[in-house]
Amino acid sequence: MNARVPPSKETNLRLKAIDVLQSNLGYTFRDAALLELALTHASVAEGARKMADNERLEFLGDRVLGLMIAEALMEALPDATEGELSRRFHTLVSRETCADIARTLELGAAIRLAAGETKSGGRTNPTILGDACEALMAAVYIDGGYEAVLKTFKPLWLKALTESGNVSRSNPKSFLQEWAVAQGMGAPVYSVVSRKGPDHAPVFTIEVRIDHLPPQSATGKSRQEAEKAAALGLIEREKLN
Repeated sequence: MNARVPPSKETNLRLKAIDVLQSNLGYTFRDAALLELALTHASVAEGARKMADNERLEFLGDRVLGLMIAEALMEALPDATEGELSRRFHTLVSRETCADIARTLELGAAIRLAAGETKSGGRTNPTILGDACEALMAAVYIDGGYEAVLKTFKPLWLKALTESGNVSRSNPKSFLQEWAVAQGMGAPVYSVVSRKGPDHAPVFTIEVRIDHLPPQSATGKSRQEAEKAAALGLIEREKLN
């Protein structure tokens, strides 16, 4: 009789991360296999046969998210034009916003990734986080229905919905570029000052420069996050908004 192999340290850490995720979400899955599917990145299936991943759930979650945000905008902004609703909608359903929500949920630690993807920083990758967030939303929809989606995810988007009317906060890089070009300063230039920490949890320091202004630096768990923080820091420092 073969002895049972105890779970690895990595497996135990991920199981704890899944418990934290469900606690942060305020929802416990009835179908644990559905949650596991939502958290399984396509990299796990590479080289394996008939290994399911979360890409189909991501497809569904994108549509569920769109409906939730469209309804929320119609409710919150009864006098807004179609153009204003559309602009805010695209900000709120963007991969960047989904990744921000994923970080709030501490979703990265719960994702099932191939070892190589983990080593390359997949758990903090905005694309992987955003896609997993949409897959998780679809899983809640299948497991508990649309009302469960509204109860769990809508509160997480309320801050983002409020800030979606402030372009300098919702998309600081675009705002800064438009402002700089309008002032005849040319486009902002972003450069990596440093990259510290292990591959699975890097910390980037990014500096943004614009002609005739002192540079502004900021840190983040990804290059994109640090660039956004640097742009926002410069906007607030110069009182451009």
